[in-house]
Amino acid sequence: MATIVAFHAHPDDEVLLTGGTLARASAEGHRTVIVVATDGLMDEAPEGDTPRMGELRASAAVLGVERVVHLGYASSGHGPVLYPDPPDRARFVRAGTEEAVGRLAEVLREEDAAVLLGYDPNGGYGHPDHVKVHEVGKRAAELAGVSRVLEATMPRDVVARLVRLIRALRIPFRFDTEALLAAYSPGSAITHRIAVRGYARQKQAALAAHRSEVTGSGRVAPVMRVLVRLPVPLFGLLLGREWFVEAGATRSGAPASDIAERA
Repeated sequence: MATIVAFHAHPDDEVLLTGGTLARASAEGHRTVIVVATDGLMDEAPEGDTPRMGELRASAAVLGVERVVHLGYASSGHGPVLYPDPPDRARFVRAGTEEAVGRLAEVLREEDAAVLLGYDPNGGYGHPDHVKVHEVGKRAAELAGVSRVLEATMPRDVVARLVRLIRALRIPFRFDTEALLAAYSPGSAITHRIAVRGYARQKQAALAAHRSEVTGSGRVAPVMRVLVRLPVPLFGLLLGREWFVEAGATRSGAPASDIAERA
């Protein structure tokens, strides 16, 4: 059995693209760990666990994840303005890349990680913290000797179908649709798809654990509110597969793992 480390930018990111994979891996006997670059806060952190980190730990418990680590950075936000750093830490995009690499590599070595889950070069939909997760994760894996890096993503045709569904259901959607459809990865780049419909209940419950995001006013909140209220079979139909690009592999030559199906 292997240790799988999922590296994400913010609390709640772990669910949509990798939650089913983590739940499946845990159920199959692998050790799973979540590392987040930021605690999701834009401002100075309060004493002790922040609310969003508490929600992340609740989500991780639902998914069977055994350890949660915060690298110590603040969220950078996603918009035209990059605000000054809060007084207690740097925003992730301003953090020294090698410093962040070192922090992540230390966790990877402690865990003797066999697989690192990160993001594709686009950072999914282009959030600057997500793009930096890709850069930091790839370099940290090299330093720590992690042999496999699987970059979480979605095929662009799947993104297009989901956007059309959201529009048809008249769910408020505050993303630039054209930019979104050009993000993520082309289908030809996908090396692994993981069937996770059997873990839909856990994935949905993990998403619901992020109460502040579900009930908040963020851009993704309206979509999250709909998802957590769906019947589990329908949730599984919509989010029952997760996709990855294996760094350094080709679509035709990527080795299948015991938690992945060949795309």
